[in-house]
Amino acid sequence: MHSEGMNRLIRGRAVRTTIPAKDGRRAGDLLDRDFSAPRPNHTWVTDFTYVAAWAGFVYVAFAIDLSSRMIVGWQV
Repeated sequence: MHSEGMNRLIRGRAVRTTIPAKDGRRAGDLLDRDFSAPRPNHTWVTDFTYVAAWAGFVYVAFAIDLSSRMIVGWQV
């Protein structure tokens, strides 16, 4: 496209989703990167993400059981 003199169209503005803490420290790794569990309902991990929507962004949070890999809770 560049060699043909065409430019891309960018709509909207860039959204900054991650802002580091002022002290630059991260939260501790309580699992030491070991994502296994000895039995169901023993260890849960959480994650969140965002999805673009017409009105902006929708944030979704999940809690996952490491033993069964099932979602045990979520919130939008």
